[in-house]
Amino acid sequence: MNAAAKLAARPLAREIARLAADKKAIDLVELDLRGVVGYTDYFVICSGNTPRQAKAIHDAILEGLKREHRMLPRRVEGSAQAGWILMDYLDVVVHVFTPQTREFYRLEQLWGEAPALAAGPADAAGEVQSETRSRARGAQPGGSRRAG
Repeated sequence: MNAAAKLAARPLAREIARLAADKKAIDLVELDLRGVVGYTDYFVICSGNTPRQAKAIHDAILEGLKREHRMLPRRVEGSAQAGWILMDYLDVVVHVFTPQTREFYRLEQLWGEAPALAAGPADAAGEVQSETRSRARGAQPGGSRRAG
């Protein structure tokens, strides 16, 4: 079933964040990529403390969307052992990392011009105000970002 047919992009991103939070995902962030790239509207980025927790987060998102919304990802790439699992729901792309792999790839820094929305249960609708996000924006090299 097509992801767009069941949930619009923003509600889908919120639902994915909720499912990840239920499995104690850390550093949940939604990047609003509308107007930045043409292939997706949002990234939902989170981490699990261990490869096993990252896999549990992936499984919770997969099973939750399948059960509650009859949605499956277009494709899944990576593995928990590699430290990065990517789930493509077309309008929303999910990145589940281990902390070390997330620090290495720094997606928030790469997409620094995209608005970041807090995705955790404590600050569900607000802008991310974390020191990490501020550092990522400040450290972004001018003009050197991946073309979408």
